[in-house]
Amino acid sequence: MSAGNKGPRVLTATSVTKLGPEHRGQVLIGGSHGGIYAGYLAARAGLAAVVLNDAGGGKDGAGYASLAYLDGIGMPAATVGHMSACIGDGEDMLDNGVISHVNTAASMLGCRVGQSARMCAELMCAAAPPTREPPAYEEGRFLFSGDDERPQVWGLDSVSLVRPEDAGQVVLTASHGALLGGDPASAIPYDVLACAFNDAGVGCDGVGITRLPALDQRSIAAVTVDCMTARIGDARSHWDTGMVSYVNITAQALGIEPGDSLKHFAEIVGREYRSLGGP
Repeated sequence: MSAGNKGPRVLTATSVTKLGPEHRGQVLIGGSHGGIYAGYLAARAGLAAVVLNDAGGGKDGAGYASLAYLDGIGMPAATVGHMSACIGDGEDMLDNGVISHVNTAASMLGCRVGQSARMCAELMCAAAPPTREPPAYEEGRFLFSGDDERPQVWGLDSVSLVRPEDAGQVVLTASHGALLGGDPASAIPYDVLACAFNDAGVGCDGVGITRLPALDQRSIAAVTVDCMTARIGDARSHWDTGMVSYVNITAQALGIEPGDSLKHFAEIVGREYRSLGGP
């Protein structure tokens, strides 16, 4: 999509974790949640402006926390409402997204709540890429538990941090629970023992929990955490206060139910891991 012969163009992506040199200086409608780390990646990629998904807002407004962060470097940013368009699908956000939040830099370009994502992004084409460096924001991996008798339990701020050596372990991510562009292969890159995501308010067409049935096909126990109980993009928040909202069939067979704590999910998986294929 073009904004004219000069200046930024409007591009789409399923995730801001997948940006390359071709995105530098452009306006992006990205399928990621609007948490701070997504904003950091957008700025680091040299975007002129970005539109993300508000992921239901969630605990402490984490789903749009990147907007204030990006105001700090003068970068226009906005989110679309999670019920208006599918998280994890930049094209759907472009076609159907309705703006739910804008930052000050975006409002100065005429971006407003209630606009279409397409109109908002076109207005953002008047922006120049920020010249200030984004404040450092390190996404993290945290070892919550693990011993010789049970699998390790890792907390990851993003599913993009999953490593090959996480196969067979319990991986509790703070990413949204939507397949990227509806692709089942995007559920999780390696065959972990069990995993968790944020339900991102579930959203239109139930997209925020679509990783769960895809992981049943791989016999991986998986749950989502209610976005109002833990901050999306923050694994430690999920571990401390996250409550299970949805479970897949594999997790249900272990006795996991909505309303359980994420810690309880990890404990049950650890207790039952041999039945899930552990040594």
